[in-house]
Amino acid sequence: MTLNCIIIDPNALQRMDSIKKTKDHPHLNLLAEFSSCIDANDFLATTTVDLIFLEIDMPQFNGFEFLDVLQASSKPVPYVIITSKQTEHAFLSYRYGVVDFLSKPLDLDLFENAIQKVLNRQINTDSTPQSSESQHIFVKSNLKKRKVLVADIKWIEALGDYVKMITINGSYVILSTMKAFENDLPKSKFLRIHKSYIVNLKRIERYNSRFVEIDNFKIPLSRNKKTNLTQALELVN
Repeated sequence: MTLNCIIIDPNALQRMDSIKKTKDHPHLNLLAEFSSCIDANDFLATTTVDLIFLEIDMPQFNGFEFLDVLQASSKPVPYVIITSKQTEHAFLSYRYGVVDFLSKPLDLDLFENAIQKVLNRQINTDSTPQSSESQHIFVKSNLKKRKVLVADIKWIEALGDYVKMITINGSYVILSTMKAFENDLPKSKFLRIHKSYIVNLKRIERYNSRFVEIDNFKIPLSRNKKTNLTQALELVN
């Protein structure tokens, strides 16, 4: 399996270190390198990549702003590995659902481990039924494959390297990404309303400009997703 990737880092020396490690890895194919998120975003408008190595501290348009743009896009979001000297960025990074946070200078073993995480997620995604209108999905939780009826899912939330799926029969913690679930679930019945939440439209009881409520649980609603939610609810059947 080969992952097409790009590197975004304003520091030329540190970028070169990432480039060398990437080119030496048998599962990585480096498509391009960028010193700014703006240039990278222009590239992604016409090119599909699997993985982004991203520095958070960037001029003009920082890494978190770049992640906001990626997640607001209608295109599938690539896997992201953060590379930064500023370890205080780690907590917020994981809330964005990144695969891993690597402190600079990059440790080769940790770099290899991060790539393996991406490969494991991709394998898990590829082995899941891809039909968007499937009535059930298979998920792996606690080392067991489980069949889950799509209609029974209430919502999915990001949980670091995992996602938590809440159903009418309980919840499951799964090694996967929000991107994988977004691709596998019926798009006419589910909507990503926040970077950390996907909801079953039929399960929504009420909503306002800040929250969606399912079984009296308040789920945050991103401001830029409210219009999408209103339109989706009008079409759901």
